Amino acid sequence: MNALFNCISQYHPISLGAWKALSRALTQVEVSKNSFLIQEGMVCNHLYFLERGCLRGYYMLDGKEITYWFGFENNFVTSFYSFISRKPGVENIQVLEDSTLWRISFEALNQLFDHHNDLERLVRIINEQYYIRLEERLMGLQFKTARERYEQLIETSPHILQRISLGQIASYLGISQETLSRIRSQV
Repeated sequence: MNALFNCISQYHPISLGAWKALSRALTQVEVSKNSFLIQEGMVCNHLYFLERGCLRGYYMLDGKEITYWFGFENNFVTSFYSFISRKPGVENIQVLEDSTLWRISFEALNQLFDHHNDLERLVRIINEQYYIRLEERLMGLQFKTARERYEQLIETSPHILQRISLGQIASYLGISQETLSRIRSQV
């Protein structure tokens, strides 16, 4: 839980009372490689903090997996659309490595908001950071070449080549695996 506390401190300080209440509401879960936190058609009931491991979010399009995010250590992850709207999601969250996560349910989180304004602000800031990353990703897909997207990915997440399959990286970049191989041979 120390990693979670350190991560939270970087976003927004919270009171000792809020931290104690949050600690009581969190559950640690160990999840095995290739299992799922959520699958398409389910309502996502938890917000997670990834302490150890690696995840990916993907959806299916015409029978093909389209990866659109990866989560690594010290990331907050969930199916944001489903978690916030309380509607069934269209994404799958797959565990790519044996992982340790901390989770809190939608109901428990909202009860904490009623008593701890600093927690509500913390989660708002986390959501804002998620939105910023989402917009940066969208702009990259719209305005950058495949090579520029690959170079940016390697610059911001150099460990990705050791942890993620090339097929999933290609899908994330919006290119074929052949195009990715060609780009990698030129870089």
